[in-house]
Amino acid sequence: MAEILIVDDDAHINDMLSEALEAEGYSVIKSYSGTEALLLLENKIPDLVLLDLMIPGLSGEELLPKIKDTPVIVISAKSDVNDKVGLLLNGAADYITKPFNIKELLARITVQLRNSKNNITSKTVLSFEGIELNTDTHIVTVKKRKKKGSSQINLSEDINAKKKREDLEHKKFLEQQKLLDEDKELTVNNGKITVKEMMLDQTRHMKNKVREFYFVKDEDKEQTEEFKLEVNGTDDISSIIVDQ
Repeated sequence: MAEILIVDDDAHINDMLSEALEAEGYSVIKSYSGTEALLLLENKIPDLVLLDLMIPGLSGEELLPKIKDTPVIVISAKSDVNDKVGLLLNGAADYITKPFNIKELLARITVQLRNSKNNITSKTVLSFEGIELNTDTHIVTVKKRKKKGSSQINLSEDINAKKKREDLEHKKFLEQQKLLDEDKELTVNNGKITVKEMMLDQTRHMKNKVREFYFVKDEDKEQTEEFKLEVNGTDDISSIIVDQ
């Protein structure tokens, strides 16, 4: 139920407006001066204000700028266009001149309350990149966003793939270590060779490749530097695991 504040020093008009509004189901607060209305507004914020201009205490023009976040319909005998324009630009939501038709006033009230409700709804919901926060209920809603092809990274899938690779590499390492420990014979090119012998042969091949790579030609002289392949500071070939 919307609550409406009537600010009019004319008791007859005040009572008439009050009866019409209550008949429509509105709750009504009566005020007969600008000063009284200001005191009421400090303690309670109505949904709408019906404001006369020529009232005792603070005038309607003085009271209008002090009313914040509440639609105000000015009801006045002033019919000059300049007065209407000035008040509308100064914060009034609507302006109706006396005498007025009560049905027209009720229609204007309905429109202003509807607009006010829409504004409140839009203000209470804050949104940013698919995330919405309702400042009244403090409920956060996250909207699902469509995938943008391969450019979108699924973190969980990436972690699972990495774990599978690590498991595979570990399994391969254990198999190679087992072969090295057992030093079994292998058949290579129809010949018999042990794992250690094969790895020693591969190591010699690697050392020859290193020598070839570091062959240096310096203007008038050529020199070949000998490099010794060291693994973990030892020549123990059993410490080397070579991918077959």
